[in-house]
Amino acid sequence: MFSVCSVPKALCGAGSGESIFVFFEFSPCLRASVVNKVLVSSSVSLKSQIIEINNLYENEMKEKHITIDGSQGEGGGQILRTSLSLSMCLGIPIKIENIRAGRKKPGLLRQHLTCVRAAAEICDAKVIGDELRAGRIEFSPGTIKAGDYRFSIGTAGSTSLVFQTILPALLQADKPSTVKFEGGTHNMQAPSFEFISKSFVTALEKIGHHIECRLERYGFYPNGGGQWTAVITPANGTKRLKLLDRGDLVARNATTYTSEIAMSVSQRELKKVAQKLSWGSHELTELEVEAFGPGNLISLNLQFENTTAIFDEVAQRGITAERVAGKAIKNLNRFVNSKAVVDEHLADQLLLPMILASGGSFITHSISEHVRTNIDVINRFIENAISVVDIDEDTVKILMTAGSRF
Repeated sequence: MFSVCSVPKALCGAGSGESIFVFFEFSPCLRASVVNKVLVSSSVSLKSQIIEINNLYENEMKEKHITIDGSQGEGGGQILRTSLSLSMCLGIPIKIENIRAGRKKPGLLRQHLTCVRAAAEICDAKVIGDELRAGRIEFSPGTIKAGDYRFSIGTAGSTSLVFQTILPALLQADKPSTVKFEGGTHNMQAPSFEFISKSFVTALEKIGHHIECRLERYGFYPNGGGQWTAVITPANGTKRLKLLDRGDLVARNATTYTSEIAMSVSQRELKKVAQKLSWGSHELTELEVEAFGPGNLISLNLQFENTTAIFDEVAQRGITAERVAGKAIKNLNRFVNSKAVVDEHLADQLLLPMILASGGSFITHSISEHVRTNIDVINRFIENAISVVDIDEDTVKILMTAGSRF
């Protein structure tokens, strides 16, 4: 685990009675020795001192690593993705064992292997074990590089989860990056492109980052073939994010996205929305989209003053249009009837960008096993980074300690 190092200004020849924070992290056992060695002389400039601290930090990290058990908690791919992101951003080598041990098909599938190789390309990492079905990898990160990248999964695997893995690192780069993705864009149990572009990215803009997302082609399961581009511009100084009040409802709408399926399916989905939510026809939109093969998704969008909540459901064989829409409606109603400001899925997505920026807090539903596992992994890298406070039976406040990394 790592924590921030506070140094009195007097030791840096910068006055007395106050402290500054050295912008690097050290294990507790290293903290005293590093500070004593580097900051003993006030005649050395602060810049030189920080450079030397950085060199000591990098040398120490080359000799250390964190071992992550991929079977912990819900035992899914999020453990891999979060560990890769933090390894890149913190410069910490990792070993991940029992990868996706909680799944029917454990080990690295195509989309998880793409995450590993994309992360490696972005930071010139040395990787051992990056092959299909692998249950263990070693990942030693190098320096994060901004640039133009292209990552193709080769299946209908979720491109949004690859995006989720590499985004924190590229938000720490020294200039913008452009990343092209190919694969699934609208998958079950993964954020849709609409969720990423309208909800997640909107929240990141409040931190100070700017991300432009452009969808070129939809990619539904099982054919995939979707294409989209993200232009990622890191913040020039981040802001602490607090999402503790939704604000007034500004807009709401339901949209269906359908390819090579009878439009009567989407019409039935929207009819269900109109019946159950009493939304008007001007709030209902059906779109016929271009994709490699059939597919359908319904997306319910609630735009508040301070946050945007999106509830998607992907159509499946053997499940009626009414049931598909009904699942999305149920999730929306749970959110609306709660005190939550951030929905369960956005809560999961925001943890890393917030903790790696300036911290903050938000109110969300009682956390799922998936979110709890994500928090546990983050706290494994950064000591006491995230805490959870119960508000009532279905609502919690999640706090990210300011300066837990910086």
